[in-house]
Amino acid sequence: MQRRFFLPLAVFLALAPRPSAADGQRPLAISDMLAWKRIQSPSVSPNGEWFAYRLAPAEGNAEVVIRNLKSAKELRFPIGDPGASAPASTATPGPAAAPAASGGADLSISFDSRWVAFHSYPTTEQAKRLKKDRKPIQTKVVLVELATGKKTEFEKVRRFAFSGEGSTYLALQRYGPDAAPQPAAPAAAAGGAGGAGPAADRPTGSDLLLYELATGNELNVGNVADFSFDRKGAFLAYTIDAQDKAGNGIELRNMGSGSTQPLDSAQAVYRGLAWTQKGDALAAVRGADDKAFEDKLYTLVAFKDFGPNGAASKIVYDPKGDTSFPAGMTISSMRPPVWRADLSAVLFGIHEVKPKKDAGKDTSKDGDSTAAGAKPDAPELPDLVIWHYKDPRLQPQQQVQENADKNFNYLCAYSPASKKFVRLADEALRQVSTAPEQKYALGVDVREYERMGNLDGRRFEDVYVVDSSNGQRRLALKRAEHMMGESPDGLRFLYYQNGVFFSYDMETGKSTDLTSKIPSKFYDVDNDVNVVKPPTPSLGWSKDSSAVLLSDGWDVWEVPVAGGQPVNLTVNGGKDKIRYRRTFRLDPEERGVDLTGPIYISAYGEWTKKGGIGLIEPGKPGVRMLQWGDAAYSQLIKAKSADTYLYTRETTSEYPNYLAANRLLENGERVTDANPQQKEFLWTAGVKLVDYVSTRGEKLQAALYLPANYQAGKSYPTLVYIYEKLSQGANQYPQPGYNGFNIANYTSNGYAVIEPDIVYKVNDPGMSAVVCVVPAVKAAVATGVVDSQRVGIQGHSWGGYQTAFLVTQTDIFHAAVAGAPLTDMVSMYSLIYRNTGGTNQAIFESSQGRFAGGYWDNMEAYIRNSPVYHAKNVKTPLMILANDKDGAVDQTQGIEYFNTLRRLEKPVILLEYKGENHGLRLPQNMKDYTVRMREFFDHYLMDKPAPQWMEDGIPLLKMKEHLEERVKELTKPVTPPASTAPPAGGQ
Repeated sequence: MQRRFFLPLAVFLALAPRPSAADGQRPLAISDMLAWKRIQSPSVSPNGEWFAYRLAPAEGNAEVVIRNLKSAKELRFPIGDPGASAPASTATPGPAAAPAASGGADLSISFDSRWVAFHSYPTTEQAKRLKKDRKPIQTKVVLVELATGKKTEFEKVRRFAFSGEGSTYLALQRYGPDAAPQPAAPAAAAGGAGGAGPAADRPTGSDLLLYELATGNELNVGNVADFSFDRKGAFLAYTIDAQDKAGNGIELRNMGSGSTQPLDSAQAVYRGLAWTQKGDALAAVRGADDKAFEDKLYTLVAFKDFGPNGAASKIVYDPKGDTSFPAGMTISSMRPPVWRADLSAVLFGIHEVKPKKDAGKDTSKDGDSTAAGAKPDAPELPDLVIWHYKDPRLQPQQQVQENADKNFNYLCAYSPASKKFVRLADEALRQVSTAPEQKYALGVDVREYERMGNLDGRRFEDVYVVDSSNGQRRLALKRAEHMMGESPDGLRFLYYQNGVFFSYDMETGKSTDLTSKIPSKFYDVDNDVNVVKPPTPSLGWSKDSSAVLLSDGWDVWEVPVAGGQPVNLTVNGGKDKIRYRRTFRLDPEERGVDLTGPIYISAYGEWTKKGGIGLIEPGKPGVRMLQWGDAAYSQLIKAKSADTYLYTRETTSEYPNYLAANRLLENGERVTDANPQQKEFLWTAGVKLVDYVSTRGEKLQAALYLPANYQAGKSYPTLVYIYEKLSQGANQYPQPGYNGFNIANYTSNGYAVIEPDIVYKVNDPGMSAVVCVVPAVKAAVATGVVDSQRVGIQGHSWGGYQTAFLVTQTDIFHAAVAGAPLTDMVSMYSLIYRNTGGTNQAIFESSQGRFAGGYWDNMEAYIRNSPVYHAKNVKTPLMILANDKDGAVDQTQGIEYFNTLRRLEKPVILLEYKGENHGLRLPQNMKDYTVRMREFFDHYLMDKPAPQWMEDGIPLLKMKEHLEERVKELTKPVTPPASTAPPAGGQ
């Protein structure tokens, strides 16, 4: 490699060739990208008069903005740094992080549209000090009265909620004395978590503050572990968990009268408190210690028939008194109990309990210093894992899923009227989940297919319909592959088989063919993985359960599930090459699409890249385009009780700000301005669509982003970024970011960027990239924008693999960065995907790998598409990212390629960020990688002097000094010369 001189980082940044400044604009730098903001948690008041959202930078302090949509008046409230609530990065566990609000929301508008509440966090600097001092990071809650703008703050609050539709109170749960908040109960999954509870028996209760919104009066309820308002806000239920379990129980407060009554009390803990969706019944589980078992034994407590004085009916089911309940098991505390919709039964989980060894014997002695249960004379055991070819799941997969396996529970039901316990799931049918209304449940048995599914990626299951009233089950489908969801009434489910959609009637056991006679294809012809006829998307059920909405890839069809004529709702998708992709869910509580009302649908032009929002009106064929143009429209929300709609519109130069409009989205008024500072920076001059043809003859497109201050007739250094198909993002906003490659960063600093499409043939994933990407670059060069002598390429993961392979097949690139690349398809095939614990075999044979079988039957194809076997052809300087804890692409892939290239004396550098997974997570590493990548490309594509780390590397003993110096220099503001310009090719 030819020797080049190097410069310190600060000088490197200052002398970087940059686009000429216009009107005082300057290129983006790392500090600018850190400050770029996003709109989060958008929320419109039910009456449609207020819009609130969080505005947060990539790093630093955020604010909440509340806007009156009629007067345009805004209220702004600094809320500190939400990202600072993450625990300190240290090997020793730190203080508990501040959790999100109830239900994961951190901003909420009251149902009566009069109040907004949101979390506020320590500032960036405060959080740093707290972490350094190892003190807990705690949130507070801010309450704003919308009419007056009055702000009230509540310190040390970890969770809050308005009192349902009543909106008379704000409940605020404070941190406990040890600042270790009780985690929210997890959602019940099919075969959900089992019985593990909080560590030891530490009480989880803390103060619950009830703030009366009209008067400002406060009531403090102590030792509250969990709380929940009913839907209307008439009642507040909460559980007490106090020291020594004194007064533990469930209490109910009438929010109108203020009266409180105990619903249940015991020397026990209470978990899983949950109202029904309608708010007409309540349930929880109660756990008490038992001398015979290590785990608590739980009892079901449930309530219904609520009136002004609370619950008229109380149901208690204690399995210890039921001989039909399986021995050695108890009710699970981690699956919240759920009432059936008709209130005829309560559904819950059960799990095995571990007996205490020597139960009933007192083995302790006075003065014995040995910890209870310890066996000082116990032999030391081998630290061993046995891998066996018959294992349905690999040992690493079992390790990843260890907690789920430990806490697994089986769905059951209890009928208060008959006092009957019914088991719905068991060892023969482990995974059972209820359909809507809970009359039926669906069970899946994978035992026959699990092992082979984990080998080749083809996932099959036997599907059973289970009657939740008596547990009777019926085999519905054998060897099913594509289950698509139940109808809102819970009586049917949708499935797909061999190119055809079917509905299954759970009452009659009858399957109905839905699509074979429709003159269109309902399998994804564009999906090029090694799977036969994968399904096109289902857009869901109709609200009345009479039909499903199915896509043929272009149009959306309304298909009756009990017979009848299918209707093409969108009409022109296939003809005009418009893809109608999804419906907008305007009501968060929506259960199915209401075909009697307007349907808002997303639209995308396959070859024009235009985007839009369409309206399907009942009884009218076709789509009325409300918005359509060279833009992307990703969000649409509606006020619950008003015809106020807000949607986002974005382009390569316009951030996706929200616009307020009427139901036809007419005369949209922009109501947010997330990044007004953009005008201060050099920005991409726009995007061109480049049509080209692969060397196999496939018609393809690429998005060509123009550099800032682009001048027609000049050619520019260009970076190619690849990952399968990317041209569909041509009209999306390039949000500045700092985790390696970023369109905004490079176009602001004088580069053009190409994002081409890649289509694949099975057994040739690498060669497919060559036949698609090289013609894309040549077509882009032909536009005159791209300087053919200054083209680089970057990709990550699968894109990193394609990058690593491309430089073995072509010299069209003058620099390349491959992030986490696959490099040896033979060895990669059988390596472990550590993030899941499975092998890559399933991915290679049935997913992104795109091979037909293993390498032993297809060795020539595996070698043909492996970068490492063609390393001798590489002439392009290459930088590889390969992290030691990469759980997707094993680090050995990057190291194998690096060492091969190094042995061949090729110009190659490998970056390894210690402790990082497949993508970088720590901000300091993300910044470092971003800067080094720019330095690499700037050197090879813009003739910038190479920094020392690129030229000679850094010895281990000098690495700390090197990193300290770089971090120090990166934090200094750099004022670049205004007169420099990027190298340009011919006119």
